[in-house]
This record gives sequence, C-alpha cells and structure tokens, in this order.
Amino acid sequence: MNDSSPRLSFEFFPTRTAEGKEKLLTVRNQLNAFAPDFFSVTYGAGGSTRENTKGVITSLREAGIAAAPHLSFGGDDEETILQLLREYKDMGVERIVALRGDVPSGIGGTYQLVYANELVAFIRKHFGDDFHLEVAAYPEIHPQAKSYSDDVRYLKGKFDAGANSAITQYFFNPDSYFYFIDQCQKQGITQPIYPGIMPILNYRNLTRFSDTCGAEIPRWLRKALENYGDDEASMRSFGIDLVTELCEVLLENDAPGLHFYTMNQTEPTAQIVTNLGLIPTE
Repeated sequence: MNDSSPRLSFEFFPTRTAEGKEKLLTVRNQLNAFAPDFFSVTYGAGGSTRENTKGVITSLREAGIAAAPHLSFGGDDEETILQLLREYKDMGVERIVALRGDVPSGIGGTYQLVYANELVAFIRKHFGDDFHLEVAAYPEIHPQAKSYSDDVRYLKGKFDAGANSAITQYFFNPDSYFYFIDQCQKQGITQPIYPGIMPILNYRNLTRFSDTCGAEIPRWLRKALENYGDDEASMRSFGIDLVTELCEVLLENDAPGLHFYTMNQTEPTAQIVTNLGLIPTE
C-alpha cells in the first residue's frame, strides 16, 4: 500500500499438516494480491508452535513478502529467544508482534509468564531499533484485567518500553474502539492503534473464540446470526456486509488501518477488502 492508504495486514496461524501448509500457500498468494503491508503469524501458547511459526515466516520471506512473527517467551529461556530473534533478523524480518502469550493447557501454577512490556524491553535492549514492535490492545478490556483504566495504563507501559504500535483484539461495536482510543489519548498514548477485524465464518466458532478472549458479540448480532441456523451461505453474506460496514466506519473516522484475522481462509476477507476498495492500483 502507498503512504496515503490505510495500513493493511493479514494474520495466519501455523498449520501442522502437509495439506494445511499447501492450503495456506494458496491463501497467502491470493491475499498477497491486495499488496498488504505484512502478514503476521501467530505463536502457540507457551511457544508450542515455535518451529511451525518460523517455517511460515521463512516461506513468506523466501517469497519476498513482509512477515511479522508473533513472539512470547512462553517457557523458553533468554538465549532461546535471542537465537530466534537473530534468525528472524538474518531473514530480513523487520517487524515482531510482542505478546505475553498464554499458559499452555495442562500446565500448573508454577508457570511464569513474561509480560509483553518486559519482552518489548528485552528486544530493545538486545536489538535496538532493528525491529518495529507491535503489541496487543483490548478495546473491550483484557479478560484478566482488573479494570478498564488498568488495562489502558498497561498498554501505555508497553509503549513506554519501546513498542511502536498496537493491534487490537477484534470487536463488532465501533464505539468500543473509538472510546478506547479516546481513553488511550488521555493517558498520553500517541502511537497508532490498528483495529483487528474478524470476518464471520462460523457462528459456533465465533462464539467460542469470543467467550474465551473476552471479545463481545452484541446481543442483537448473536440473535441475528442464530436466526440463520444452518444457512451458512446467507450468514456469510450477512457477515460480509456487516464487517464491511464496520471497516468503513472505522476508516472514515481515522482508524490508521485494518488487521484481518483471516483464520487461514481467503474468503470472506478478500471480499471485504475488495468492498472497501483497498486494491492496489499498480
């Protein structure tokens, strides 16, 4: 995208099977036609997908595509993370999504999480400004946050540690984003905060994800999606229109760009981006 266009990015998760990897390659090529600023690749709880994440990043870089690996300490020591960061730097990776990460299932209470502000400070200490550092933000408050104001202050702590910008958890109420931006500005946050966008593919999966991560599905939207029952084609058409309108409202009100949680699918992300006119002119 050119400098006057909103930033556009797509997120993948690493796959384990040969079939999944082949499909992801196809999806990558299809979405790359929109000339996104970068693709990000998630990192499993406790670093459980470290090698698979690195594999997807390697494939993206070999194709000359800008790639941003997600990274958390998980259960790894400093040297393991330093070596991974050195490998990413050698690949030409210029962007890292620095996260606290989640505790892997089945791990007891002795597991120690390294917070995102600590990871940001660690990367800055060892690599200076070699990487653009993205962090996570939560317009509808992180499910483990004590209060809304605490959550905003914690985000400021990530920026104070050296983060460049943030990507939000997905949401369906644009007012939650605008209110969040207002509260962030009151705390002195001036860095860009990019809205995360979740296309609607499957109602059951969406409710499961949302209940886990704390993203709110407004009651009216739950009821509307429930009414489609097994008519997935109509539900997806409705979802495309709804999410397109959400993105339009965000961009018209100065959101700096959009980050799509693609779920490793071309559609409906491609249709929404097309609807928005975010198509390269060259």
